[in-house]
Amino acid sequence: MTGSGEGWLSDGLDMPGADSGLWVSGVDYIAGWREAREAADRLNRALLSMGLELSAVRAVPSTNENGRGVVRLAGRPGAVDRLARLLEARADGDGGAS
Repeated sequence: MTGSGEGWLSDGLDMPGADSGLWVSGVDYIAGWREAREAADRLNRALLSMGLELSAVRAVPSTNENGRGVVRLAGRPGAVDRLARLLEARADGDGGAS
């Protein structure tokens, strides 16, 4: 998924400590990142459908130290607050059912 706004080139392998040599030999970080990328893309499409700008709030694929996929939410406080209000309204509107 492509998008506009700053930071889109940083949606690669965003591992804490990756720059300090904490890669573990034999761990498949790419598989975890690909799984996270699919989930992040789906969430980003949902954010767009709700009228949110991906330059303000977006899902970012990553991995943890064990190579498991992780999706992080990155955004400006105002946009994240708006997302929280939208989710709260959705939960209040249908009793929190999914």
